[in-house]
Amino acid sequence: MRQKSLNVLEFDKIKALVEKETMSDIGKAKVAEMSPATDFKTVEFQMNETDEIAQIYNKHRMPSLSGLSQVTQLLHRANIGGVLNVRELNAIKRLIQIQNQYKTFYNGILEEDEEIKYPILNDRMEQLPVLNDLFQEIHQKCDAYDLFDNASYELQGIRSKISSTTQRIKQNLDKVVKSQSNQKKLSDAIVTVRNERNVIPVKAEYRQDFSGIVHDQSASGQTLYIEPSSIVEMNNQISRLRNDEKVECERILTELTRLVAEESDACLVSESIIGQIDFLTAKARYATTIKGTKPEFTAERTVYLPKAFHPLLDKDTVVANTIEFASDIETVIITGPNTGGKTVTLKTLGLIIMMAQSGLLIPTLDGSKLSVFENVYCDIGDEQSIEQSLSTFSSHMKNIVEILKSATKNSLILFDELGAGTDPSEGAALAMSILDHVHEIGSLVMATTHYPELKAYSYNRQGVMNASVEFDVNTLSPTYKLLMGVPGRSNAFDISKKLGLNIEIIQKAKSMIGQDEQEINEMIASLEYNSKRVDEQRIELEQLLREAQETHQSLTKQYENYQNQEKQMLEQAKEKANQRVKSATKEADEILKELRELRDKKGADVKEHELIDKKKQLDDQYESTSLKQNVQKQKWDEIKAGDEVKVLTYGQKGEVLELIDENEAVVQMGIIKMKLPIEDLEKTKKTKEQPTKMVRRQNRQDVKMELDLRGYRYDEAMVAVDQYLDQAVLSNYEQVYIIHGKGTGALQKGVQNHLKQHKSVASYRNGMPSEGGFGVTVAELK
Repeated sequence: MRQKSLNVLEFDKIKALVEKETMSDIGKAKVAEMSPATDFKTVEFQMNETDEIAQIYNKHRMPSLSGLSQVTQLLHRANIGGVLNVRELNAIKRLIQIQNQYKTFYNGILEEDEEIKYPILNDRMEQLPVLNDLFQEIHQKCDAYDLFDNASYELQGIRSKISSTTQRIKQNLDKVVKSQSNQKKLSDAIVTVRNERNVIPVKAEYRQDFSGIVHDQSASGQTLYIEPSSIVEMNNQISRLRNDEKVECERILTELTRLVAEESDACLVSESIIGQIDFLTAKARYATTIKGTKPEFTAERTVYLPKAFHPLLDKDTVVANTIEFASDIETVIITGPNTGGKTVTLKTLGLIIMMAQSGLLIPTLDGSKLSVFENVYCDIGDEQSIEQSLSTFSSHMKNIVEILKSATKNSLILFDELGAGTDPSEGAALAMSILDHVHEIGSLVMATTHYPELKAYSYNRQGVMNASVEFDVNTLSPTYKLLMGVPGRSNAFDISKKLGLNIEIIQKAKSMIGQDEQEINEMIASLEYNSKRVDEQRIELEQLLREAQETHQSLTKQYENYQNQEKQMLEQAKEKANQRVKSATKEADEILKELRELRDKKGADVKEHELIDKKKQLDDQYESTSLKQNVQKQKWDEIKAGDEVKVLTYGQKGEVLELIDENEAVVQMGIIKMKLPIEDLEKTKKTKEQPTKMVRRQNRQDVKMELDLRGYRYDEAMVAVDQYLDQAVLSNYEQVYIIHGKGTGALQKGVQNHLKQHKSVASYRNGMPSEGGFGVTVAELK
């Protein structure tokens, strides 16, 4: 894309706004590289990628990316034999922690609604490597600033000796400074440090009373800082231990760096994916500020931007306009008054196309359509007049010459005040000639002009359409509304009348311009009215169409659910009816038995076959149902003797006792043993496979980022907090929100005191106003 056009249309300002929304230097670097693509598939992919993240951002609370930083240089140093310090190792640890949080977060989304699909993000999540071993090594050996004492047995022993020796030194020095006999000999009863050695401040005149090494003196020379002889050897021992500690720390850091080097390729993949997510999330955040929507890209050359507005203008006062190139239109000529919004319209069109081809959602209503342009060319400047110098006209013409040399059929050209800065008749003729030449090239063109000759230009050319910016004669000011298909009309008479010019003068002026021009102005006024009405109706119809499509989809889904429910209810009704008939049959058997007994006793004249026929009529009402079920097989595992299987046709579990042949097996289902076809069996327990490296997550379907304790008693709340924090740590959450409400403040105090002592909590704070204020405590996890 032409850099001059990017500068003129202020694309850098859009990039700066997106950059403010990033959370890491990786995201900022990707924003700096952002530029409009020109390949159709690339443009479409970028837009789909942004739209997926925007959908998730608008529905869910995404994991924090704070603390994410570039690790490429660190990985390079690790590969060439350098040693990473604790801060650098923590940067790699933070990268792994963030990627694990995103894995957990994304899997949680899928579990909430399996129908939701994000194919691009899903592909990225599958590419994320498993780096848990490296994370645990760094996490167990490094805190935020230094190695843990238990990073190794050697380091723990060295630091333990340093601590005990330091304690002995302190005890010896405390005896010296607290001795009553030494109170007047010391400048102050404190122990201080000079040259990394523990010393006491002794008055100069009492130097001979203290044996030891003088390390320093005060500026006045009245105080000497002496290391007593009794602790010299202990201080020497600490110095030796400090050297040992430094060597052991270097060894541990070297080992950790070696582990980083082994996983450097995986870390680079993780950095690239998480950095891209930061970049896309920044796009999504910016889109919410301008209420951006996703355009549809078409192979055919199309521009349709319903209610588009310039994203750099104040969204509370900017006027939105529908910008459209109809299917048979290649050139749009905008006329209208100065400061009426013509130049803003050009910049809005050019900037929105650049944003769309950079993968940014655009400031329009839903339903926008765009094609992909190879380049956008601009000749946009301030309003010009014929009194300006030839040099200004020459600079504009030089720019136009460059544009005409480079433009192609897949270009968009924006001309502001085409032909201005010279004689009006020559400028108008030149403007029409330039437009004819561009029309032959086949580029899409939008041009603004003051020349009345260009109003009639579209009526003599195919593929050319007029447009204008509206002017309100009642307020004597432009409305900044764009009217597509309507040329601008002269408002001189109406304005003069509004300002109080004598009506006779106005009537005489009208008689001078001729009947044809008056009729043209009246025709344009009518066109303005009709165009506004059609534009409003079109947007309303598109909204109704989208609502109708959504309603149709909803009704289709409901109808499918209804059919399934109907089928289920019929089965239930049939089952109930069968039970009723069965009960009636049993009752009939009892009646028949009694009748036979009566016949035998009293010789009643009842025929046996008549009784049997009546019973058969009851039997015929019974609708038999098969135990067999018509279930399609989902898995085609190899079935072997001893496998646990599900018998699909009966919905029961069983065990394969033996295989009769490749098509039939003997299966034990409870106390029943049956021969069944292999195709009716589905294995439920497979043979043990080699374990794969994976991130273990427990109870993630129940773990949210907040815990609501409102209504809990104190003891119940503390138990719930402990259980929740354990689950949050297993889910790799960085921070969680504990909702306790405001109330009397007792539960808040209890929760915060509990968090202060919890092993998994690094710190906590009260919620911000946007997070719930004092009714919420935010805990940062280790």
